[in-house]
Amino acid sequence: MEPIDWDLARFVGNRIASPQPPAKPLPELQELADAFARRVSEYSGLPLPESLPPIEAVDRSGWIEANLQTLKPVLEPLAGRRAFGGRRLAGPANEALRVATSLALGAQVGAVAGLLSQRVLGQYDIALLGEERPPRLLLVAPNITELERVLRVDGEELARWVAIHELTHAVQFGAAGWLRSYLGSRLEELIGRSQLKLDPREALALLRPQGLVSLLGRLRRGELLRIAVGERRWPVLQQVQAAMSLIEGHAEHVMDAVGEELLPSLRKLRAALERRRRERRPPPWRLLEKALGLELKLRQYELGRRFCDGVAKRSGPQRLALAFAAPENLPTPAELERPERWLARVAG
Repeated sequence: MEPIDWDLARFVGNRIASPQPPAKPLPELQELADAFARRVSEYSGLPLPESLPPIEAVDRSGWIEANLQTLKPVLEPLAGRRAFGGRRLAGPANEALRVATSLALGAQVGAVAGLLSQRVLGQYDIALLGEERPPRLLLVAPNITELERVLRVDGEELARWVAIHELTHAVQFGAAGWLRSYLGSRLEELIGRSQLKLDPREALALLRPQGLVSLLGRLRRGELLRIAVGERRWPVLQQVQAAMSLIEGHAEHVMDAVGEELLPSLRKLRAALERRRRERRPPPWRLLEKALGLELKLRQYELGRRFCDGVAKRSGPQRLALAFAAPENLPTPAELERPERWLARVAG
């Protein structure tokens, strides 16, 4: 049996993702994709890739399936390790434990995938680990239709706006041939050094009043991932987070700059989306988002956007292309807060 029950993950994810609203047919975007990508390239200073992945409209189930395939080589090495300090239970007890663990992990992975499938509008899907496969450019049609209704905006322009964002990722990864291996190697480092066990001394520390206070504070700040990774591996994860902040922040910056030229109602779209992000969701969702670190993720993307806005304002948008020239040019977490420091280091 596989260390994670992927069939159960698929089942749970689809149950949580349903019901999904009926999707309106998305506007014909493929003919516009090349023109959008060329404009992204001209604005950003990043060279245009030789080819672009086709734009695919998928439902939530299709998005879940794509992401389970991407997650499999990331999570299976972790799940395949034995807990309990490497000790094995004898005979049937060990097999029962293995099956129960596989089912539990499958349910957890599926639950997170199902939750996220309700929110994501588009994705540039690239395999960072495992066998390299062609990237995909996905638009989640039911979510775009639902957001069009909720925000009362032009659905065709919303779909085009999302497409520009994902096409920017295609241009980024096409221009920075090293970026996939850079992120993949750091994920491998995190996975290779991870241990699926808790040191008894750490467990006892959490039971003390000071330990519980510290744990609750970290959960409120969305640091559950930091607790799982551990302090020694946290700097590696920070490198990944800084790179992802740049990648997503740059796409946000470019999609607005290019969209302003191509989409008449862009300002209305952006204002409506910002209002939606500020709206408070029901308390259980808020608690789950904090535990998963999703709020922290949004703040990181906002930080990346502010960094790119700051660099473009000081030196022009094409200066940002330097960040994709080599791994050493990536901004550090501190430089994301102070774009002038990154400019002084990289641009002289």
